[in-house]
Amino acid sequence: MQITFLGTSSGVPTRARNVSGVALKLPQRSEIWLFDCGEGTQHQFLRSDLRVSQVRRIFITHMHGDHIFGLMGLLASCGLAGNAQEIDIYGPPDLAEYIKACRRYSQTHFSYPVRVHTVQPGLVFQDDTFTVQCTLLKHRVPAYGYRIIEHDRPGEFNVAKAQELGIPFGPVYGRLKRGETITLEDGRTFNGQEFVGPTELGRKVVYCTDTVFCESAIELSQDADVLIHEATFAHQEAEMAFQRLHSTTTMAAQVALAAQVKTLIMTHFSPRYAPGNEIELKDLLAEARAIFPQTEMAHDFWTYEVPRRRIKESPEPAAESTELPSPQKTPPQKSRSTARKPKVKSS
Repeated sequence: MQITFLGTSSGVPTRARNVSGVALKLPQRSEIWLFDCGEGTQHQFLRSDLRVSQVRRIFITHMHGDHIFGLMGLLASCGLAGNAQEIDIYGPPDLAEYIKACRRYSQTHFSYPVRVHTVQPGLVFQDDTFTVQCTLLKHRVPAYGYRIIEHDRPGEFNVAKAQELGIPFGPVYGRLKRGETITLEDGRTFNGQEFVGPTELGRKVVYCTDTVFCESAIELSQDADVLIHEATFAHQEAEMAFQRLHSTTTMAAQVALAAQVKTLIMTHFSPRYAPGNEIELKDLLAEARAIFPQTEMAHDFWTYEVPRRRIKESPEPAAESTELPSPQKTPPQKSRSTARKPKVKSS
């Protein structure tokens, strides 16, 4: 399970960062699940090691342009290339109407099945391997966070041990792998649990954007292996974050801490934090790590391999602290009151 960031900028692209797009690669089924599809996402595919022909499902968080303007171009190119088989798209109620209007006025005809599913809080998708859930976040328009749950699977079957004990190869191996107890013709009895390694726990990935700090994000993110959370603003811009219903670095870190996630990856950064400005992205990372040390900062084309937990783990209790900056509406005073901020529009 690999996460590749195709766009990590908020509102508008920059020279180094495109707008929102995250690809979840599932090598075991040769599929890519795409989360949001900002303008230029198909170009980002061409510049990466990912194959757009493997895109099978697309999950849209909300209807702001920096999250959907690349969708029709990507779908149209998949059809022209002739390599797409079918794509399921999940998103807010207006998504189906948006795609329908784009197809109508551009006279775009898909040569493959495209199904649009309107999501509601709760179950979004489920099969034998994965479950996807969503919940409403807190933004200026309806925005949904997604939780991808990989199902647990049995541990590795110890074939060598079975052979050493003289257990004949055949259907009994399957029964042993399932943990059943078998009796051979010679009367010997074996418990399958003794031949199977620890259960491989399914991984959990959560994607939360766009949103200001909210309890629903914490609930959705509980015990996630990876939480991808927007961090549009630095902590000192908390007032602006509340006005625009976006998150600061400290808000994202507090969600991760409260939900006891394993790793926080921040994305969706305002262009105002470009190199050379008063506050840079490295400062945003330091702010978050002061609260939640297991924080990473995404950049375009960065791939993160989600590690697998092979044995049952007891979640460690969150460290208590009275020094955490709270997501309040009064931001702290700036260290240099005369500093000027660049006038960059942000979503």
